[in-house]
Amino acid sequence: MKKSVIILLHLGYWFLYGCLLLLILMCLVIGTDLQTQPNLAEYRFGLMFLGFAVVPAVAGFYVFYGFLFSRFLSRKKIQSLVLAALVSAFLCGILGAMNLALLSAFRIGPGITTDGFLSALQITFLISIIALLNGGMGLLVRGFIRWYDELKLKEDLARKNFETELALVKSQLDPHFLFNTISNIDVLIAKDSERASAYLQKLSEIMRYMLYESKSEQIPLLEEWAYIEKYIALQKIRTSIGNYVDHSVEGNLANVRIAPMTLIPFVENAFKHAGRVKSADAIRIRLAVNGSSLVFVCENKYLPNDTSPTEPGGLGNELIEKRLALLYPERHQLAVQKNDELYRVHLAIDLHEN
Repeated sequence: MKKSVIILLHLGYWFLYGCLLLLILMCLVIGTDLQTQPNLAEYRFGLMFLGFAVVPAVAGFYVFYGFLFSRFLSRKKIQSLVLAALVSAFLCGILGAMNLALLSAFRIGPGITTDGFLSALQITFLISIIALLNGGMGLLVRGFIRWYDELKLKEDLARKNFETELALVKSQLDPHFLFNTISNIDVLIAKDSERASAYLQKLSEIMRYMLYESKSEQIPLLEEWAYIEKYIALQKIRTSIGNYVDHSVEGNLANVRIAPMTLIPFVENAFKHAGRVKSADAIRIRLAVNGSSLVFVCENKYLPNDTSPTEPGGLGNELIEKRLALLYPERHQLAVQKNDELYRVHLAIDLHEN
């Protein structure tokens, strides 16, 4: 909590306490000679009352606030806290009684020094209660400040943890096909330099997207889809099957924004696990947009007995699900189905922010 807010909190408490004392003082004055014949006695009565109620209250409040809270309550030493609170309140009562005695010596307050031991003890006990009550308020105020600071700290840690986890996820979205793609383009240069140059340009655009566009919180869905199309084109260099990949779009992608690298991991994993499949429609990708609703379906065939994918890396399902939970909490549904030869991912996202 900011220091200025803490100061205002203290000032507010003492203002309310002062209003309460003023109200009590007015009730005591009503019906007495001080009401009809104000004189020096009224001034002396006011000083006595303030010395009786203010000094021990301030002492009790800040002893509890500054010492007892950090020494006992924050360490959950409740029994020690109770004992220390009673002792501190009694010492504050003695302080208040001494203040009244000093006022009495100057003939301002009551004759506490001449009224006997029993009367002095009663007054000390009463002042101790005042100190104890204000001390309790001191604990509450300090506890509230401590609770607010801890709550703010937890929020800051949660936010930083969110940012760290999101950055960690993004750092793992490197194109694992990079080295194979460069190797394929290198081979293609000798056969068809113009085609190799076009593929090299696509690779350059993909890397530019990875380095710059993926750092934004939201990007146009068209850019995400353009990345996927370039990625598919580069992957198709490795196969002679023309309809190896079937991908399509339904709906209007314009003016739709999405978190970068949301759909790409599923496409990457599809190519990774379908790498040894040599058939048409080995991979099918569908993207449908209807208003603020997005549905993405990615299917790939795989060889059931193939335990050695052709490419390492890729983003695991657990990390993908974790990232979706961070990006679209309670606004997405991810379903994964797997049978003997087909792996299917169905992702639905509500792009409308509540």
